[in-house]
Amino acid sequence: MTDAARTAAPRMRELTFRGIVLGGIITLLFTAANVYLGLKIGLTFATSIPAAVISMAILRGFKDSTILENNIVQTIASAAGTLAAIIFVLPGLVMIGWWQGFPFFTTAAITMFGGVLGVLFSVPLRRALVVDTVLPYPEGRAAAEVLKVGAGSREGGEESAVGLRIIVVNAVVSAGFAILTQTKLAAAEAATWFRVGAGATGISGGLSFALLGAGHLVGISVGMAMFAGVVIGWWILLPILTAQIGLGTGTAEALANTVFRSDVRFFGAGVIGVAAIWTLLKIAGPVVGGVRSALAASAAKRGGAVLALEERDIPIGIVGTAALAMLVPIGILLWTTLAGGPLQASAIGLIAGSLLFILVIGLVIAAVCGYMAGLIGASNSPVSGIGILSILAASVMLVAWFGRAVEPGTTQALVAYALIVTGIVFGVATISNDNLQDLKTGQLVGATPWKQQVALLIGVVFGSLVVPPVLNLLGSTLGFAGAPGAGPNALAAPQAALISALAKGVLGGNLNWAMIGYGALTGAVVILVDEALGRAGKLRLPPLGVGLGVYLPMAVTLPVSIGALVGFFYDRWADRTADPERARRMGVLTATGMIVGESLWGVGFAGIVYLTNKETPLALVGDGFVSIALVGGTLLFAALTWLLYRRTMAVGR
Repeated sequence: MTDAARTAAPRMRELTFRGIVLGGIITLLFTAANVYLGLKIGLTFATSIPAAVISMAILRGFKDSTILENNIVQTIASAAGTLAAIIFVLPGLVMIGWWQGFPFFTTAAITMFGGVLGVLFSVPLRRALVVDTVLPYPEGRAAAEVLKVGAGSREGGEESAVGLRIIVVNAVVSAGFAILTQTKLAAAEAATWFRVGAGATGISGGLSFALLGAGHLVGISVGMAMFAGVVIGWWILLPILTAQIGLGTGTAEALANTVFRSDVRFFGAGVIGVAAIWTLLKIAGPVVGGVRSALAASAAKRGGAVLALEERDIPIGIVGTAALAMLVPIGILLWTTLAGGPLQASAIGLIAGSLLFILVIGLVIAAVCGYMAGLIGASNSPVSGIGILSILAASVMLVAWFGRAVEPGTTQALVAYALIVTGIVFGVATISNDNLQDLKTGQLVGATPWKQQVALLIGVVFGSLVVPPVLNLLGSTLGFAGAPGAGPNALAAPQAALISALAKGVLGGNLNWAMIGYGALTGAVVILVDEALGRAGKLRLPPLGVGLGVYLPMAVTLPVSIGALVGFFYDRWADRTADPERARRMGVLTATGMIVGESLWGVGFAGIVYLTNKETPLALVGDGFVSIALVGGTLLFAALTWLLYRRTMAVGR
């Protein structure tokens, strides 16, 4: 078909009111789930595929529903769910004592402004990184396959119904086990701590279906990289560092966790920082080449070439004007942060420099994150590493401006300002990390790019309105580890804790540079090992995955690695079935259900804590039941995992 004919051909229903409403409803669920999961373990999950399955199951009741309408629903839900990753930064403002809660309008504005810029900045990159590219876009292609199956024959419709049942069953089991752990009848974590010479370490793993499912989705390469990080950080570095202190009269557990927080996590930050820089260097050439291709296509259009509907983006003039216009509300937001505080006298210069920082760094980050998502998928893309580099860059610039000889109140204000600016930049990172994945899905199903880009903007608005109340609920009930008033169920918020600690360290002059330096050297070695494995055709160990394995608590990383191993063996089984792709999709939906169930229960449990004003409102037994809960909970968790995967294998053949 010629371009003119394709342009004139009638189009199916695409950007509809009911699609927007349905996308908004799914957004409420998945954004809340991602906020909880991100605060608990430092990882979020991609919502495109489950949103597509739910959308198809619901819209099948309408005779005029189309694959393009379903694509819009998953686009809205995906953008909003991904935007929840802003929680990797904003809780830091509570941790440093600048905020007592999460003010709705300020939190929503930071989230929304960064997200809108993320959409706008990545529009010119669609041709460069989606059309004229060999990037695999694993999640974008998977979502497209799900949409195609659901829109195909009657068998396809049946598959979408089966997929929805798998999500529901796994979500119910996952939430049910999480409820059981809150009653204390089953342990939430299996751990043992012991001495190693004069030092201490341990083995710890969370009995969490959300962590197991996350491991399945990230894949064997990332899972094993995280396990390598566990070995380096917890079983090599930690015994050495704790031996220098000595156990004294304390317990092995107390010593290990103290040294982990004060030293090992900064070592992990060094690994993550070097790995992130290496990633930037690797993708610089492909991104530049892709942009040149996009400019050539734009010149051809000005020369009279007719573009099909499937190639029409939001006009570049509108994109540029809107991006510049966004700097006005961002400037107002930054002014409200500075007004009446110790930095007000420098407000004009600070705001001007910050807007330039957001504009320039945001454009670079949009390209970097878009490329990373295309390479390894949105779930695996290390946007937290980008956040770490952003906070270091912002903090170093503030130190160059103000120096370190300032009052404590001024230092706190500088840390808070750096976090807010980083929050906006991080919004750019998270959305550009996701929306090119969605645009790849759209390309494969024949969607209109500009309509999908409008849907992405709608998703950003929806997500921005959901994030603040969920953060407030979780923060006021469970709290954040290390923050004032945190209880026994406090959420780790690992990236937010690290990013705020880095800002305080740089601006206060007491950053643990030694451990960061050692981590950076280790990161360089990991990069060399990974490259050597790649040239030998062996399993890769992504350096950022290794860094996360060092930085995150072992109770989080170990079950993720086990989940990756389970997913690996499941996929090997799937490859031997009559329809491997269908079997693999069923496995993805199984893991997704595990994550969704526990994550949504986490939000619900926070509500129960809030209403009862008790930290353990569901506890049925006391400390004397701990041993039985540990053994029984571990056996039950293993049995349920086996049963769930067996059930999926039965329907996935």
